Amino acid sequence: MLRALRLTAFALLPLLTAWPAAAQNYPSRTVKLVVPFGAGGPADVYARVLAQHLSEETKQSFIVEDRPGAGSIIGTDAVAKSKPDGYTLLIMSNTHTTNESLLPNKPFQLMRDFVPVATINYSDLIMVVNPKVQAHNVKEFIDLAKKEPGKLNYASSGPGTPYHMAGELFKAMSKTDIVHVPHKASGDARNSVLAGTVEMMLDAVTTMSELAKGGQVRALATTGLTRSPLTPDLPTVAETVPGYEATIWIGVMAPTGTPKDVITFLNTSINNVINLPAVKAAWLKQGAIPLAKTPEEFDAYLRKDIEKWAEVVRVSGAKVQ
Repeated sequence: MLRALRLTAFALLPLLTAWPAAAQNYPSRTVKLVVPFGAGGPADVYARVLAQHLSEETKQSFIVEDRPGAGSIIGTDAVAKSKPDGYTLLIMSNTHTTNESLLPNKPFQLMRDFVPVATINYSDLIMVVNPKVQAHNVKEFIDLAKKEPGKLNYASSGPGTPYHMAGELFKAMSKTDIVHVPHKASGDARNSVLAGTVEMMLDAVTTMSELAKGGQVRALATTGLTRSPLTPDLPTVAETVPGYEATIWIGVMAPTGTPKDVITFLNTSINNVINLPAVKAAWLKQGAIPLAKTPEEFDAYLRKDIEKWAEVVRVSGAKVQ
């Protein structure tokens, strides 16, 4: 019997060591970073920085593929259905944690169909209006919205995105009636505000601050609890609406079943990139703060964020339009 068990164990040894051996050679071909948002937004911009440095570090190609649509659902679902081998990864944000409660019937569940890999960075949003809007600060905008309920609009890159939820939180806390106008991508939403077809947007400070400095939009406030180092003279929304806070963060997840040692390798590599002095300095100038976590820390962070936005959805009454 003992001899038989030894022979069985010997026969199974190649199967038991197959995954680690495969992971030791990872990556051996092109890795795809799927961004389920439009080109030019924070997720796309920082995914490209990540891809460039990971390619240099691993000597294999990391490429970015933008697959926007349905508030991130299209691209995310494609990754959920991909082979869990580490060669198709998801660039995600708090859009995904919001969608867990806002879109309960979506074709995937975040914490069931994905595993955390690494966080990338976070940044404030900036509240801007088209220059034609007769409001030069948050109070004036609230007064205008209350004077003409239902006539002012705000743009977002789709249901569940940080821009959408920041707008819904603003409506709930300021007690205003402003109409949500969803777009396919953040660039489209941005263009609507620039053209004046939509009056207001809460956009990433990293992408909208330059347009505000150039006078193409009027900046009213940022959305952190303290003023952004990128725009220190600009007040926060919380200075007018006490307690208001809305930020955007970006992370990486992989399909469930991806080998643990591949996840560990990716986490270490990504943390190495975001801790590079040149990367940190460039991001800080843009208003983005590097955010490094282990997969376990990211898991806890995700679960807490899901709970947070579930409460915002409940309090605000936000719905997919």
